[in-house]
Amino acid sequence: MLALRGVACLRGDRLLFEDVDLTLAAGEALVVTGPNGIGKSSLLRIAAGLLRASAGTVERDVGAAWLGEAAALDGERTLGEALGFWAMLDGTTPNAAMITMGVEHLARVPVRYLSTGQRRRAAIARTIASGAPLWLLDEPANGLDVEGVERLGAAMTAHRARGGAVLVATHLPLPLEDASNFSFPGGSRGPGPEPTGSGAPAPRWDLGPRLGGGTV
Repeated sequence: MLALRGVACLRGDRLLFEDVDLTLAAGEALVVTGPNGIGKSSLLRIAAGLLRASAGTVERDVGAAWLGEAAALDGERTLGEALGFWAMLDGTTPNAAMITMGVEHLARVPVRYLSTGQRRRAAIARTIASGAPLWLLDEPANGLDVEGVERLGAAMTAHRARGGAVLVATHLPLPLEDASNFSFPGGSRGPGPEPTGSGAPAPRWDLGPRLGGGTV
């Protein structure tokens, strides 16, 4: 689904990382860890095609759903309408995803009235409803309570069981079994193979949820 070979990221005159190699196949999960600002978000954005690599190649042959810091939901619409807008673009419906994340009872509530945790659950529901085989999740547990994290974990497990794949950057523990680990210098080492990389502060910006396949 995804292959990065010799990837580097240069922002201005600062080298965030270089010589990164990683692959992700159907049913797999890769967890990217490291201190805040070290380049986790930039690596995911490169994988998504939202940020161009300074060196190396990125190959992705499936559609991807992007979950960034922002919910990317219209605050003036009800939650059901806001999620329905994205689902319509993807040719799906949001109902099952809303149930998965426990926000179906909020369908008639305007997005602007949702709490931080409810917005995060809604953003994850948007990712689930996209139908994309590859999920690119940047700090998905931020703002979630214990139940929300459990629902996120169950959603990722179900997605992998259906042949999907997950690339996730996080500084919080996630219920993600049998995941490989990419640890930037200064981060905690998790289970699984560890590609190489080096880090420095990364930018923060967000686009919509669904991205087609291709080579960057």
